[in-house]
Amino acid sequence: MSAHRKEPTIRLEYLSKAYRSGEGKILALDKLSLTIEEGDFCAVMGPSGSGKSTLLNLIGCLDRPTSGRYLLKGGEVARLSDDDLSQVRLRNIGFIFQGFNLIPQLSVQENIELPLYYLETEPRAAAARAKDLAQMVGLSERLAHRPSQLSGGEQQRVAIARALAAEPDILLADEPTGNLDTGTGERIMELLLEQNRRGKTIIMVTHETDIAAYAQYRLQMRDGKIERWEGR
Repeated sequence: MSAHRKEPTIRLEYLSKAYRSGEGKILALDKLSLTIEEGDFCAVMGPSGSGKSTLLNLIGCLDRPTSGRYLLKGGEVARLSDDDLSQVRLRNIGFIFQGFNLIPQLSVQENIELPLYYLETEPRAAAARAKDLAQMVGLSERLAHRPSQLSGGEQQRVAIARALAAEPDILLADEPTGNLDTGTGERIMELLLEQNRRGKTIIMVTHETDIAAYAQYRLQMRDGKIERWEGR
């Protein structure tokens, strides 16, 4: 970490998240504190139920903590309205999911353009951005195709391009290689590494140790807490 950095990109302070279960509750995160600096590449690991997905959802502003503080670039996320949270997600965070989450009725180009539509980007500029991103992920010849006409690896590359459309600072990846064969997964990870080299902050949930090895840091979770950091 370079000396000129001031405010971390992500700071979690004693963050907890509880869900109701019948008459009781499940504590998915238990007073978790964590700092992610700009440009970090962090892999989050742990057994099922350890809190990995809950952590990613909170960092991605898809859910709110029960208690504690979440500061994103110095601003406290919990104080934001739902509309403001939507804007944070749209402008600052790109999501990459194991199941791709592409819209089947839309073409590759239209799927990539989707965040730009919500940002009300001028159509010609959005189309040009989508074409540039498709070229970057090696899908220039697939712009008119629907997701059903693509392989799993191609669909994940579309998902990466879509995640980058609004030029977010942060990429959140939830098991991005989980549905892919080994060779395709390696190519997806090379794409993510390239984005990290370009300055993107990446937080990736994975259960695969060989995939986690691509990250600078590996965070092991258990029972809603950080069990250990590797690489830091």
